[in-house]
Amino acid sequence: MKYVTLLCIVFALFSCKNESSKDINMLGEYASFGKEITTDGAVSQDDMMATYAKLTPGDTATIKFKSKVNSVCQAKGCWMKLALNPDAEAMVKFKDYDFFVPKDIAESDAIVEGKAYVEEMSVADQQHYAKDAGESEEFIASITAPKMVYNFEAEGVLIK
Repeated sequence: MKYVTLLCIVFALFSCKNESSKDINMLGEYASFGKEITTDGAVSQDDMMATYAKLTPGDTATIKFKSKVNSVCQAKGCWMKLALNPDAEAMVKFKDYDFFVPKDIAESDAIVEGKAYVEEMSVADQQHYAKDAGESEEFIASITAPKMVYNFEAEGVLIK
């Protein structure tokens, strides 16, 4: 009976997974999430902003860009916002919800590869993301109109 109990304990310990770290690989000084990508060919945030300026709803652009992480979903790391300029940022989600990023990477450098697109975000979605980001109830209540947003579906992410 002791062996069965011990076997169950050992099995339980080894079957537990840390979801946030199961997809982490190191690529030099970068932690890699999702599809393995390289740093080669990443455009600047200014070039990315110029790409977004040319897009209309329904258009997509496959691209890789480098920027600073402004914020991350504090619920589980399922999205992040990357700076484009002082007044604009890209909302980055992860392809097929297959991977997440650590919740403590704000202000880190990131490289993302995937598809850029623009769309109108509803009030409900804006409020949901503001709640995930840990914004105040007053700020969340102040969101009252849909807005055009820069979105990005990342297949792979590198975090410095």
